[in-house]
Amino acid sequence: MTYEEVLQYLYHSLPMYQRIGQAAIKKDLTNTLLLSEALGNPHQQFKSIHVAGTNGKGSSAHSIAAILQSAGYKTGLYTSPHLKDFTERIRINGETIPPQAVVQFVAQHKALLEHVQPSFFETTVVMAFEHFAQEKVDVAVVEVGLGGRLDSTNIIHPLVSLITNIGLDHTDMLGDTLAQIASEKGGIIKEGVPVVIGEKQEETLPVFQALATKRQAPLYVAQEVYEIFSENPGQAGNRFSVKKEGVLVYENLVLALHGSYQQKNLPGILQVIVLLKEQGFTIQQEHVADGLAHVPSLTGLKGRWQQLAASPLTICDTGHNEEAFRYLVAQLQTIAYDRLHMVLGFSGDKDIQKVLRLLPKGACYYFCQAQVPRALSAGQLSQRAAAFGLAGDTYPTVEAALAQARSQAAPRDMIFVGGSNFVVAEIKEL
Repeated sequence: MTYEEVLQYLYHSLPMYQRIGQAAIKKDLTNTLLLSEALGNPHQQFKSIHVAGTNGKGSSAHSIAAILQSAGYKTGLYTSPHLKDFTERIRINGETIPPQAVVQFVAQHKALLEHVQPSFFETTVVMAFEHFAQEKVDVAVVEVGLGGRLDSTNIIHPLVSLITNIGLDHTDMLGDTLAQIASEKGGIIKEGVPVVIGEKQEETLPVFQALATKRQAPLYVAQEVYEIFSENPGQAGNRFSVKKEGVLVYENLVLALHGSYQQKNLPGILQVIVLLKEQGFTIQQEHVADGLAHVPSLTGLKGRWQQLAASPLTICDTGHNEEAFRYLVAQLQTIAYDRLHMVLGFSGDKDIQKVLRLLPKGACYYFCQAQVPRALSAGQLSQRAAAFGLAGDTYPTVEAALAQARSQAAPRDMIFVGGSNFVVAEIKEL
């Protein structure tokens, strides 16, 4: 099989959440455990860090990996979904898994896959763990796919667990209250394993405290430990000073990941590093500073408040729920431009009413749909947006919408592209 044939097999022969939604979710760990056991339990052959949360888990996972790389550790990184190519999901020191390794995994284990009939995600998780074990990584940062308790990644026994925050997303599967969702994401809390809660939230903290107590897991609320002060709010380059329990520990700390919401991720990231140091990792302040200043180049992260062009200023972001858009809209308000153009598309299974309510009515909208079955049609999006006073035309593809926005935007205007991972993924120059 060629790499392209293997991708077709993975995408179309195995149920894939990114394409078909909830029907692809396997609500237990049986398949993952069966696959892993058949492969010799590769997840037990390397150290790991587990990262869950509604927003910020991808950025946090990449940031922790970048710091570990800067400190000289051979670092695996598993994230999802990918934007451009499947291999982005599985990286070691920023290098994606070779296509030939993907081909070899499927060819070697195809009979097993067809016997177990796992989902796409279950297969890719075990593929990542085998790759990390074979390449003998020092440590792997593993991002939860969806939820936590029943997520395929939850077979690992990490050194540290991080839960960034809790928001109302995937409510059809995780619950429709913050406490219910916290219970699912808190499922990554393991017996005796320290857990970091990035953001203190009144509704969710008692849930995490109860789970941590039950499992005798030391719990750290990072927001109570660290204070973050922006040194240039609204400007590119995100510079911060950091106080830990009232004492200045970082000054002029540069975050390569732009977007004001990265400030909320930082306490959890820093507390994870402290806990790793307590477990024998050699990580200096300069490693933290260097890693955070070079996340995209070290790990290959894309799509987080990423600048695509300077004139007109063109930004894309993969944020796709109400909480993410609160930060995105606030960030937009800090930028000087003559007119705002918004290229937007969403998944059809998302409740977008609360997002649409946040969006600026004075912007020019270009409603589009990504080329995946889950995408909300541009026509439906336009109708729903009109109820909130948002006016614009519809386009069958992301590229068509972006091309039209670029043709209408003046040099001092701004273009924003987002609403879904799938929308950002279809930007050609990303």
